[in-house]
Amino acid sequence: MIDNLPYILISIFIMAGVTYLVRMLPLTLFRKKIENRFVKSFLAYVPYAVLAAMTFPAILDSTSSIWSALAGLAVALILAWKNRSLLTVALGAVATVLVVEQALVWMQMLSFA
Repeated sequence: MIDNLPYILISIFIMAGVTYLVRMLPLTLFRKKIENRFVKSFLAYVPYAVLAAMTFPAILDSTSSIWSALAGLAVALILAWKNRSLLTVALGAVATVLVVEQALVWMQMLSFA
């Protein structure tokens, strides 16, 4: 059996409690409807900002080279700017990363030959 099972279970319960508090605290603190235009517009953009803050570093760290990550990001941004579908954007970015990674491997092989 796992030696540190109590530690794992305690960690899971603490994370569940923190997650519950973060989600329920705004509901208990703000019972009346928010009327302020500034606060409403600010809260409307929070999910996008949080998603970007969580996703952008992962994009740059997900490949073996920063150059392939930047190339994939650039292609994804261009395809998204041209209103392509999500599948097209994802496949285009993945294909670009694959091509750039392979090109970098070939360049390394040629430099050692």
